Amino acid sequence: MRVVLYARYSSDTQRDASIEDQLRICRTYAEQQGWTIVDSYSDRAISGASLIRPGIQDLITDATAGRFEILLTEAMDRLSRDQEDIAGLFKRMTFAGVKIVTLSEGGEITPLHIGLTGTMNALYLKELANKTRRGLRGRVEQGKSGGGLCYGYDVVRQHDAHGEAICGERAINGEQANIVRRIFRDYADGKSPKSIALSLNAEGHHGPLSGAWSPSTINGNRERGTGILNNELYIGRLVWNRLRYIKNPNTGKRVSRLNPESEWTLQDVPELRIIEQDLWDAVKARQSKTTWSQKSRGTGTHPLNALQRPTHLLTGLIKCGCCGGGFSMISKHHLGCSTARNKGTCENRLTIRRDVLEKSVLNGLKTQMMDPALFKEFCEEFTREVNRLRMEKGADLATLKSELPKIKRELDKAVQAILDGFASSALKTRMEELEARKAEIEARLAEAPSPPPLLHPNMAELYRQKIGVLHDSLQNEATGTQTKEAIRSLITRIRLIPEKDELAIFLEGDLAAMLSFASNRKNAMHHPDAGVLNKFLVQDSLVAGARKHRCPHSLQTAI
Repeated sequence: MRVVLYARYSSDTQRDASIEDQLRICRTYAEQQGWTIVDSYSDRAISGASLIRPGIQDLITDATAGRFEILLTEAMDRLSRDQEDIAGLFKRMTFAGVKIVTLSEGGEITPLHIGLTGTMNALYLKELANKTRRGLRGRVEQGKSGGGLCYGYDVVRQHDAHGEAICGERAINGEQANIVRRIFRDYADGKSPKSIALSLNAEGHHGPLSGAWSPSTINGNRERGTGILNNELYIGRLVWNRLRYIKNPNTGKRVSRLNPESEWTLQDVPELRIIEQDLWDAVKARQSKTTWSQKSRGTGTHPLNALQRPTHLLTGLIKCGCCGGGFSMISKHHLGCSTARNKGTCENRLTIRRDVLEKSVLNGLKTQMMDPALFKEFCEEFTREVNRLRMEKGADLATLKSELPKIKRELDKAVQAILDGFASSALKTRMEELEARKAEIEARLAEAPSPPPLLHPNMAELYRQKIGVLHDSLQNEATGTQTKEAIRSLITRIRLIPEKDELAIFLEGDLAAMLSFASNRKNAMHHPDAGVLNKFLVQDSLVAGARKHRCPHSLQTAI
């Protein structure tokens, strides 16, 4: 009888000599039976959870070709620990006329062995996975890595008092951490992941696993936490069990699935922080506008459904004053109404050179937007309204302060009544109510914010100076992308209206953005009086230049 031998050890054993041990005892058994050994197959450091292994695949191919009649191995779990796989292998061997013999099961394998032993092996795999996950979770809860090495960190190799290796310790890699900070800063400044990757590769910086940088390595997937820009370990937060991995039964490869957020394990590790919180927040804010979210993909709710990366400074901001449609490039240098040319439903056929429009808009932002006289008037009205609201809040606080002495007097009387022997359940209940009210008032008074600063009357002039700096830096290639985004954020819309055979330019600016820009705030809604400011922008839109054109939340001027 012709026989082949099969041996395997899995990655949890990590003993290369195990293969030789298995083959030796199988070889001895075959010689005792008088069988002729024609070949041997092995798979080293490969899990038995799948048949996608080179050794077992070669064995199946040779069995189909009729090279042997008996397959001999130490135990069934060497062939596979998966119920479906071991049953399928048994069917293939039976069809090829090959008997499976194992030393552990004591002879030829039957359908009964496949059912019982296959189930036991599958349960073993599941229990092993549960124990491994339990151990990893405990390690993460101690602030240690749950496996894998992130770019920006090194493995710290340590041993305990018994000489056992301490797993999961990490330390910041200074050189790689500087690359991570650079990636975050460049992305927050407006660079795309593609341009960042190209720059890093051109300078010879190696990416994770010493490979080349690619846009996907940087951008990754926000929901799954993959990619440099989404790794929360960079802000000192260890996230474990975000993903689970399931074996694809067709390919044998693992595929990831996102776990519910309630199943994640979070642990703060501030000593591993690389990125400051404000930079992380700036990156997340930009990602929400420039990258897909799996939850909103295809729903029409994500900004990217109507967003394209701006080609020029004013791309997407220019509108036809007649039909409201967009203006686009109709020649190398000229812009025209898209509706008039593509649909014929607009009569505005006038054009304007792109460079002339950009120059006019930049000049209008600098010289005409947020006129100092009008802004001073706005500041005075805004200050009066904020002060009125503060006085109302102050009156409420004064009422609370006046209530405190009354409560204290009542508590003193209640205490005296108890000392005089007049204790009762009703008196005890009243004292508890008074103590609770006292604590509530003291907490509200303690939390009362100090008066925040108002808009500075000189802010219009500060705005003009900063726009001048932006205009100069626009010519700088290194800061050009960031400058364009800053300028675009100040503009709500540019309307082009035909007047006497030429296009008049009406520039509308976002006042909230302009105020935050002038006061060095990244977000206008962070202004302490943002609610009042928003109300003013809606009710009393500040208009510079042509006051007849009113637009909530904006300034508007004819250029």
